[in-house]
Amino acid sequence: MPWLLFALALTALAVAFKTPSVALLVTCLLLALGAGLTGVMQLLARRVESRSRDEGLMLHPDELRRLREQAEARKRAAANTDTAH
Repeated sequence: MPWLLFALALTALAVAFKTPSVALLVTCLLLALGAGLTGVMQLLARRVESRSRDEGLMLHPDELRRLREQAEARKRAAANTDTAH
């Protein structure tokens, strides 16, 4: 979709350079600017989305706390067995 917007912007620029009408020139230049900026924003949004993590894979804070408590309990148990020997 962004490439279609870039093609639209390029077409609008071509029309703007060829037209003798000032109103059409201004309209085409505004269209070219809007389509170009929208295309760039869509490309940036795709890049950010491709680099972001899936929210479904994130742990709930309660689950994270439970895992930390389990890890601390294992450390304490390992420390107790080391000091007992």
